[in-house]
Amino acid sequence: MTSFDPRLIPAGVLTVCARLREKGHRAWIVGGCVRDLLRGARAGDWDVATSARPEEVMKAFRRVIPTGIQHGTVTVHLHGLHGENGEGSFEVTTLRGETTYTDGRRPDAVVFVDDIVADLARRDFTVNAIALDPLREGDAALIDPFDGHVDLQRKVLRAVGDASQRFAEDGLRALRAARFVATLDFELDPATAAAIRPALDTYRKVSAERVRDEWMKALKARAPSRAFEVMREHGLLEVSAPELLPQVGCEQNKWHRYDVWHHAMACVDACTGDPVLRLSALLHDVGKPATRAFSDKTQDWTFYEHERVGAELVDPVLARLRFSNDERTRVTHLVRHHLVCYDGTWSDAAVRRWIRRIGRERLDDLYALNEADLRGKDRDAAPDLAPLAELKVRVAEIIAKGEALTARDLAIGGKELMEQLGMRPGPRMGVLLDRLLEDVLEEPSRNTPGALLARAAEVLPTIPDDAKKKRDQA
Repeated sequence: MTSFDPRLIPAGVLTVCARLREKGHRAWIVGGCVRDLLRGARAGDWDVATSARPEEVMKAFRRVIPTGIQHGTVTVHLHGLHGENGEGSFEVTTLRGETTYTDGRRPDAVVFVDDIVADLARRDFTVNAIALDPLREGDAALIDPFDGHVDLQRKVLRAVGDASQRFAEDGLRALRAARFVATLDFELDPATAAAIRPALDTYRKVSAERVRDEWMKALKARAPSRAFEVMREHGLLEVSAPELLPQVGCEQNKWHRYDVWHHAMACVDACTGDPVLRLSALLHDVGKPATRAFSDKTQDWTFYEHERVGAELVDPVLARLRFSNDERTRVTHLVRHHLVCYDGTWSDAAVRRWIRRIGRERLDDLYALNEADLRGKDRDAAPDLAPLAELKVRVAEIIAKGEALTARDLAIGGKELMEQLGMRPGPRMGVLLDRLLEDVLEEPSRNTPGALLARAAEVLPTIPDDAKKKRDQA
């Protein structure tokens, strides 16, 4: 039997189980925390399953919140002890069985049971269907009716019982399978894998928010590509993000070893950063299939404007999957600007304009994305990384000088322009400030109040007023 370190179990968990035992009930820790404990990994949430009914659990502790009492779950608060679900908070759930799943996500009814094996039988994967009595020692502490510990040792993800039934009950389980393949670095059991595609109709019932959450968890894995390959191979992407599939088999040019899809997989794995940044790596070349054209001149494929087209494709996908506005803005911006074509001939003004276009707050993101893009070509990246390193140095030098890079950095603003030139707030003001910034980006010494006012008086007559702009647009 797989061993574990009992010192990794929080004191609060032991207290909850001991209190329930004092009241004549049995209690076990179950689910992912047991799986991670047996793997020697740090557990996230610590969940307790008990033979006690919810009302009995509530009587056993002074501070209890009925967070999901209709499903048998309450949250116990212990003063002075800390749990992963919050300060001194532990979820305790009555052993239960389940009936049918009409909505493809949750059981129509919950039936409380007294048998821990019956409770474990309703779970998704064998490695999540192990119970541990933390108050017992040795092999007797573990209840593992589906040989989950064997699958842990083999690093195999296998459904509990009939995989087709498990996936037909709850459509999210298929996506969780993809995620666990990546986060646990496991292989998918063949019978379990074969049951995913027949259950796609149930998967279609999963909310976009839950799909987004699973994507974000998968993007925290060492190699997120493992999850997205499962999604691609077994049809999950066909349902959630079919816009990604034209990349599969889309041949690239001589600078790439892989097709567009497998380059994206290599890129997301190589990208270091938070899940949203890695999402940008996953999606950065989604515009390539639509822009691919063969050049007679180079006798190779070209992908002109793929970054612009990609940004246009990505935003609706992220909106559909309920990513936040901030996440959508960040990803589409990075996709739009992921192509960095720097060489040593750039003038300082060109570097300043590039910084303005990217935004100082996105520079580190773009550096990481561009480096991952270069490494994802699966060839010697050193020659390509050298220009990026040079660009970083030049950008840092310009920022250190405090040179104006946005309209907010100009020596005068809208207030002074209104006072000195009699302007009113409106579109003309924004156009004028952009013109002044262009001058300063070209020559930073022009960023003085006198020079800017003189230039503003010269430029203003060339900017149409609102009425003329509307007529021109019409």
